[in-house]
Amino acid sequence: MISGYPSSVHGTDAHSGPRLSAQSLGLALTWLTIVSSSAVFAEPAPYDALMFGLLALLPLLGLTAFSSGIFLFFILWLVIGAAMLGAATRSSILDDSVSHSAISIYLSISAVLIAAFVRKEPEKHTRIIMSGFIFAALIAVSAGVAGYFDLLPGANELFTKYGRMRGTFKDPNVFGPFIVPALLYCVHSMITERARRAFIMSLLAGLFCFGLLMSFSRGAILHAGITFLVYAYMMFVVSRSNLFRLKFLAMIVFAACGVVLIGAAALQIDSIAALMNERASLSLPYDTGPEGRFGGQLLALDTILSNPLGIGALVFGRVLHSEVAHNVYLSMFLNAGWIGGFLYISIVMATLVAGFRHALRATPTQGIFIVVLAVFAGLAVEGLLVDTDHWRHFYVIMGVVWGLILARPGHTSYGHGATLAAHRR
Repeated sequence: MISGYPSSVHGTDAHSGPRLSAQSLGLALTWLTIVSSSAVFAEPAPYDALMFGLLALLPLLGLTAFSSGIFLFFILWLVIGAAMLGAATRSSILDDSVSHSAISIYLSISAVLIAAFVRKEPEKHTRIIMSGFIFAALIAVSAGVAGYFDLLPGANELFTKYGRMRGTFKDPNVFGPFIVPALLYCVHSMITERARRAFIMSLLAGLFCFGLLMSFSRGAILHAGITFLVYAYMMFVVSRSNLFRLKFLAMIVFAACGVVLIGAAALQIDSIAALMNERASLSLPYDTGPEGRFGGQLLALDTILSNPLGIGALVFGRVLHSEVAHNVYLSMFLNAGWIGGFLYISIVMATLVAGFRHALRATPTQGIFIVVLAVFAGLAVEGLLVDTDHWRHFYVIMGVVWGLILARPGHTSYGHGATLAAHRR
């Protein structure tokens, strides 16, 4: 039996066994889909094939619970998608613009599916997703370590780029941020779980932290910093137990010392120290000048102001400038016009505002909700530095946030480590 499901699912009628088995298969496939998000060398990725299957399978198996709020979420994304397709008609590279827009529409629909999936059984389904992220990060970082230290023939060329870990991703700047959800979930488990599980999670956290540092991604470091600041602040705010606050503070000090030790050990390797020193600069050569990142963003702003309907996806980076805008909010205005751009910003801001309000409520999923909200806040800030519109985990995390916010009262399962109620007394 799958704990957490309504008794009607576990009934003794002749159909309960097959239905339960099918639901178990659906849950396993969902977990595998999240795990597969660790491998994105090109589009479409293995994740996309599995997610397309889930779009039909999860509602069919009764593993989703839609609501008016989720329907509104869906409508807003459809409007953005329509705006993107409208802008694509003005593109000089029509086929590529339409293809890019289609992927964006599919990913936004996947966020709606994840929201409905989480709303069905908030704690249980969120834990399945976060467990998938841990295994996915483990695969990606293990590949990165094998490549960085050249442990297998050809691994260095396959799993590193420019002397930086990229794991099973095509870019270190995507590999680094992908690790953050798993890293924070491990840290949260270190604080809230029993000693044995906390110890295992601490080992994984150390490995993930090493992978994050070896990505040498400034955006990923900023993302992790924002994420952990939001998490620490919210955990202090919602807890009423000084004992828990003391334990939490001790864990922060322990984690900070661990990061320093990992960084110090890595810096003993000359090649790492040299690259770390180079990447520590806030303004690298490709950031400055009219053809650099910042010059491109100024050009993007000017292009947006003169093209209210947008210019079509990918046009800016291939036709008007040498690179993409490196800012997802600017890119959405370019790809979907003023309507799509404003709606995208509105969805991100609404997720943050509703998320912080919900995080203050003493729900059974409060702890794990703070984890995913903090990750989303980090992703929202990192969007100022990089185009995140095709990051699979961005849409998964956003879907989890809305699924937990819109969870039906009385339909939230209780389990170990999911609630801060014990720390509020």
